[in-house]
Amino acid sequence: MPIPPPPVPQRLREMLKDYPDLIERLQADLTYVANAKRRGTPLFERAVWMLEDALGGFISEAREELQAAEASADEAAMEHARRKEQLLLTCSSKYRWIADEEFNRYFEHYGRAFE
Repeated sequence: MPIPPPPVPQRLREMLKDYPDLIERLQADLTYVANAKRRGTPLFERAVWMLEDALGGFISEAREELQAAEASADEAAMEHARRKEQLLLTCSSKYRWIADEEFNRYFEHYGRAFE
């Protein structure tokens, strides 16, 4: 029976509810991490590192969106981009999501399968 991929932490899903594409990208990355058979580094650590890296990339993308909005002088787009950047900066603090029960339960249940 195949092992399901790790879930995107619920707190991140809640925070990013207005950005389903970002949630999908995080899930795809977690699926990739789970399917990459690597020995040595525990899956939990690799998943956390991947989430941190992906969120950092999202922040960079949001900053690019803000620069584009500022260049166009579109006030609504600038405000949207500022809010998105701020949200992603908040999401990037792993202490907001690392204690997620479902996320941690996954690694307690399946973690050994990846060793």
